[in-house]
Amino acid sequence: MKSSLNSKFFFDVEHKYGAHNYKPLPVVLSRGEGIYLWDIHSKKYFDFLSAYSAVNQGHCNPKILEALNIQAKKLTLTSRAFYNDVLGDYEKYITNIFKYDKVLPMNTGVEGGETAIKLARKWGYLIKKIPKNKARVVFATGNFWGRTLAAISSSDDPFSYSDFGPYMPGYDIIPYNDLNSLEEKLKNPETTAFMVEPIQGEAGVIVPDDGYLASVRSLCTKYNVLFIADEVQTGLGRTGKMLATDYEKARPDILILGKALSGGVIPASAVLADDEIMLCIKPGEHGSTFGGNPLASSVCHAALKVIIDEKLSENSYLLGKRFRKSLNSYVDKSSIVLKIRGKGLLNAIEIDNSSDKEIAWKICLELKNNGLLAKPTHGNIIRFAPPLVITEKQLDQCVGIIIHTLETFEP
Repeated sequence: MKSSLNSKFFFDVEHKYGAHNYKPLPVVLSRGEGIYLWDIHSKKYFDFLSAYSAVNQGHCNPKILEALNIQAKKLTLTSRAFYNDVLGDYEKYITNIFKYDKVLPMNTGVEGGETAIKLARKWGYLIKKIPKNKARVVFATGNFWGRTLAAISSSDDPFSYSDFGPYMPGYDIIPYNDLNSLEEKLKNPETTAFMVEPIQGEAGVIVPDDGYLASVRSLCTKYNVLFIADEVQTGLGRTGKMLATDYEKARPDILILGKALSGGVIPASAVLADDEIMLCIKPGEHGSTFGGNPLASSVCHAALKVIIDEKLSENSYLLGKRFRKSLNSYVDKSSIVLKIRGKGLLNAIEIDNSSDKEIAWKICLELKNNGLLAKPTHGNIIRFAPPLVITEKQLDQCVGIIIHTLETFEP
């Protein structure tokens, strides 16, 4: 049936029956494998978005799918009303990898953020002895960790929060990469946590100054405030280390993981912390019907193993340097590309849109025509984040496509 239909059919049926809360690139995808995607007309594309870094291990990774299929035939869901024979093994594996006492499994990245904030508030009242209902959590400008009411309440982007109030109380927002502003907020004895992305993904791959994260760790320790690292997008090899915080001496008190935690196969997230924090929450105070289900536990175990066994963090580090070096030779002489930034295989270019506000979107449309899928963010920024299984030869081919496409937009 699909072969007899054109793309417009799929555009129209989604437009008619689905909510209009996304503006997808006009391509209808039907298959994925490794770093490639195919549309309904069998055109092949390089994927340079990776489902917002959810498929670090590549599309339909066979080892992850094997774990999915084996477990799906045995047991998928029990709820946490009972024990199952998969969860504990996964919990032991992930806590050993990241060196935390406990993990609290959830389903989505935004649930991970909500869980971390609940944990921090509870710790603030029980351990730090903050007066009841006075706990404050600090966030940085440009943050993005989801679209729930709690998440948009921490946003400084009117496009995210306008007309959705009233907002969550107890939040403070300070400039990103500004240690002086952070210290002023941490001095408040009612501050319980600072939640931050080590590199801001949705904001356009904003990389802080060297030493920023280590200083955040030091300041949080000094003022007895929890450091929450939102590594939903930056974690699991994406930036060239297992965690972006691994670049510095910056171990967070609470670590949030998601996206690539399941290799793009099933919604799954995780919040990790040591006993002093995690055991503040008692039975019945937090939970999820699907969180920690046997199917997700098996898949996440396999997905983590792929990252480690196939040295995807190391590949990301080396090819990220190659990508930026190759593109920089073009950017240095470009009239439309202002800069390139990133770490590992999380990178972005900033486009001069002073004469055409839609130019980044048009560039992405032309990239699609040339066989590479990417998406703009914040109007003039194009993010480049291929699956971490990409090879040097494939990367060089993609750089060629990107440069060729950009050249067609040069004045």
